[in-house]
Amino acid sequence: MSENRTNRGRRVAWSAGAAVAVTIGLLPAGAANADTFVPLPDGQKAGPGVTLSRTGEHAVVSPSLAANGAGRVVWVSGNARADVQVTPEGEVGPWNGPSNRPGSNNSSTHGASNLSHGYIVGCQVSIGDDAVSAGLSGGVSTGGPSAGGSIGLNLGPGQVAFVQIDAKDILKPGVYSVEYQDAEIQVQGCAGYAQARSYSVVEIIGDHYSKTTLYGAPFSIG
Repeated sequence: MSENRTNRGRRVAWSAGAAVAVTIGLLPAGAANADTFVPLPDGQKAGPGVTLSRTGEHAVVSPSLAANGAGRVVWVSGNARADVQVTPEGEVGPWNGPSNRPGSNNSSTHGASNLSHGYIVGCQVSIGDDAVSAGLSGGVSTGGPSAGGSIGLNLGPGQVAFVQIDAKDILKPGVYSVEYQDAEIQVQGCAGYAQARSYSVVEIIGDHYSKTTLYGAPFSIG
């Protein structure tokens, strides 16, 4: 009887020791690859005949699986909403303006009034309002992730990219929204710090063209 209890005690002690060893072995890997949840504030901006708002925005940042120090991944979620009170005018295309000159009014639509939402991503760039305005002329624009997919960016120091998550045509007054959950953006090639911030844009084309832009708060992506 005594021998059986002793053997059972040895087996229990060995099992407990093995469990501790496994736990200790896994902890550093888990800590090194920990995700960071970033809550972001709501926002609102009123423009000519439209009110733009942003709610429920947050990001989850993690190191890239490449583990090379120059890559990282961010999953973004949120809701951009446009309450449009005006009736969009014109069906001519992106250059429709008071005198129909090519490029008049600096419209970037594709022939209809439009709500677009996405993210500005920069490598070793502080994405303040001044930097955004300057970057609009020199940044790289790219389409957004397809359903269930992701968008990949290669950014060097000082570079900025504009990633469109989604866009909606505005054909009549009403409420339009872009809702997204865990849209994945991968950043590679950036050995320094990286930042991102959301943008929402409503363009109303026609003789009374207007463009209203709402920016989100900048946040670090490592």
